[in-house]
Amino acid sequence: MSLLSVRKLVKRYGGLVATDNVDLDIAAGELHAIIGPNGAGKSTLITQLAGEIRPDMGSIVFLGEDITRLRAEQRALRGLARSYQITSIFPEFTALENVMLAVQAHQGHSFRAWSPVTAQASLTRPALATLEQAGLAHRQAVRAADLAHGEQRQLELAMVLAGQPKLLLLDEPMAGMSQAESAEMTRLLLSIKGSYGIVLVEHDMDAVFRLADRITVLVYGRNIASGPPDLIRNHPDVRAAYLGDEQ
Repeated sequence: MSLLSVRKLVKRYGGLVATDNVDLDIAAGELHAIIGPNGAGKSTLITQLAGEIRPDMGSIVFLGEDITRLRAEQRALRGLARSYQITSIFPEFTALENVMLAVQAHQGHSFRAWSPVTAQASLTRPALATLEQAGLAHRQAVRAADLAHGEQRQLELAMVLAGQPKLLLLDEPMAGMSQAESAEMTRLLLSIKGSYGIVLVEHDMDAVFRLADRITVLVYGRNIASGPPDLIRNHPDVRAAYLGDEQ
C-alpha cells in the first residue's frame, strides 16, 4: 500500500488548469521530488495535498484513508505536515522555544503558556532531540530572528518534525539560500531520508537529483514524466520542457 496515492487530481481557476488529472504515488520512506517550469502547478499540487485548497476532481488517499475532503488540520493530525516557501517561525522566541511550541501543539495544547515543570519534562526533552536532528542543537538559545536564513529554514523543518509526521510536504525549502546553506539543507534532508515519506518541490536541480528516489515532472499542470532520476535526466520531453522555459 502506498503512503500517499493521488488519482486524477484537477484544480481549475477559470480557464487555467493548475493541476490536470495528476496521478502520484509516494511510498513509505521515499523522497519524491516534484519539478517543472515556473507556473507548472507544483505549489498548487502541494497545497491540495496539504488540504489548504480543495481539488475540483480526483482523490487523495493517505495511509489507506480517503482524505480528499478533510481540512488541513485534520490531515496534520493524521501525520501529514507541510513547510512553506516563506519561513514561518516566531522570531522573538529562541530556537528551543519555537520547537517547544511545536511539540506542545502536537500534544494537543495549542500554544498555551507552559509551566516550568511541564517544560522540563514533556517539552524540553523532545524539543532538544528534534533540534539535534535538524542540526541546530548548538543554536538552541539563539533568538530565531538572529539565526541566518538557512538556519531559520532548518528551524522550520525542526518544528515540522516535532509533530512526528509520517509524510513531509516541503515547498522549496532551499529558496533564497546561499550555496553553502543549500548544501547544509541537502545534508540534513539526506540524514532524515528514509525515516519519513517526503514530497519535495524544489528548483535546485543539483539538490533534487542528489536527494530524490523518484521525480515527477509537471508542465502546465500535467504530469509529463515520472521515474528515477536517471530516467528523468535523459527524458526528451523533460529536456524540451526546460529548454522551452529558458528561451
